[in-house]
Amino acid sequence: MYTMKQACEASGLPYETLKFYCNEGLVPNLKRDRLNRRIFDDRAVGWIKSLKCLKGCGMGIKEMREYMVMCLEGKKSIPERMTMLQKKKEDLKAQIRQVEQSIKYIEKKEKFYQDVQTGKIKYTSNLLPEEDEGQE
Repeated sequence: MYTMKQACEASGLPYETLKFYCNEGLVPNLKRDRLNRRIFDDRAVGWIKSLKCLKGCGMGIKEMREYMVMCLEGKKSIPERMTMLQKKKEDLKAQIRQVEQSIKYIEKKEKFYQDVQTGKIKYTSNLLPEEDEGQE
């Protein structure tokens, strides 16, 4: 059995986040010790790690709760869970594409600024009139 602190260490979640998840009912079948402190077994810690991943996928509390309810239904909800995760995967891939485009833009601007600073090219700006471009 794990204490809250140990469950946090094992899952990589901050204490307050795990406490919040517990209070929101996202950790089903929560056990307590004789002093009424939360305790977690290996399965609970495994689920907490899953919650951390679901949050990393962009799920909010409502979606994580929906996913948990489906998981508690057993095998019959696997198709719905697969659909939900597939949608999250597509969202993440779109975010990756956006980040890659942003990185390419930054790299292009870095090269432009290096070339301007070394005198390789003349400075131009989309924001300044042509007569002011040399003054920046």
